[in-house]
Amino acid sequence: MQTTKTFSILFWIHSSRAKENLTKVYVRITVNGKRANVSLKCMADIRYWDSKKQRAKGTNKQSKNLNSYLDQAHSQLIQIYQELRFKNELITADLIKAKFLGEDSNSKSLQEILAYHNQKTENTHASGSIRNFAVTEKYINKFLNQKLKTSDIFLNKLNYKFISDFENFLMRYYPKGHPRAMSHNTVMKHIQRLRKIVTLAYHLEWIDKDPFIRWKTTFEKTNREFLSANELSNLETYNLRLDRLNRVRDLFVFSCYTGISYADMIKLTPLNISIGINGEKWILTKRQKTKTPIKIPILEKDQDILNKYEEYPITQIGYYVSICATKYGCTVPVITV
Repeated sequence: MQTTKTFSILFWIHSSRAKENLTKVYVRITVNGKRANVSLKCMADIRYWDSKKQRAKGTNKQSKNLNSYLDQAHSQLIQIYQELRFKNELITADLIKAKFLGEDSNSKSLQEILAYHNQKTENTHASGSIRNFAVTEKYINKFLNQKLKTSDIFLNKLNYKFISDFENFLMRYYPKGHPRAMSHNTVMKHIQRLRKIVTLAYHLEWIDKDPFIRWKTTFEKTNREFLSANELSNLETYNLRLDRLNRVRDLFVFSCYTGISYADMIKLTPLNISIGINGEKWILTKRQKTKTPIKIPILEKDQDILNKYEEYPITQIGYYVSICATKYGCTVPVITV
């Protein structure tokens, strides 16, 4: 039940504390006779202060700027008061002060939701996804430090302009060791990850409004060329001098014929190879990213690569170690770089 009866705002100064005629300006919030004072972090010339009007006198630039700032502070305090009334909450001077300063218990920061998101995804996301979010977080912190000159920001301060400025920052940022700035699609992926994090804060009710509600992520269409049969054949038969490069090439070729990603391929062990009802060998595993079971037939080219590494030292060790993989949680790949 709403019990608030009185509410007033008073701007005042400490004339006795003035130095060279300048002193700080304060605002006093009063609710039901209870007061809360807030320093507005601005200065007033005591020679031009009108205590009755609670504003600076004169038409000089300094007075106009101060009065404009006080008008904005007054409007913000009125808005906070009206919002509390609309929500039918118990209103106090300290609560209005806290909301005005962005320090109320409901004001969460961007760093807090980043930390919460990292904790939440630690055991639910693939290592690649976690790594990608970490890169995005790094760019968010660079943006805060370099452009906003701060290490954190309240979530309720995020708006369309923040997103637009972050996009412009990424478009002009040259990652270390890269010959050019990020591509448009790379920038959109970073903003897309930021959106997921902020949306999580919205669902947690850490913010009342979704700053991305009017934002539209756009991706440029790209045409990826596929290897032709002749190109793949040339790659298979090309004589590489280094044994390590040969293994890298074989991994790539194995991926081409099976369609298995590198992340899934390096986790394969002999235990993932089974004989199907047709008498042929199959690969049985799960996608690391989605945990979806997959069943892939082993073609002749795949088998040739497996045969090539059957006597490979680490593969021999892996055969025996993989027997206890389920018990001890260890995996040794059938092909290793």
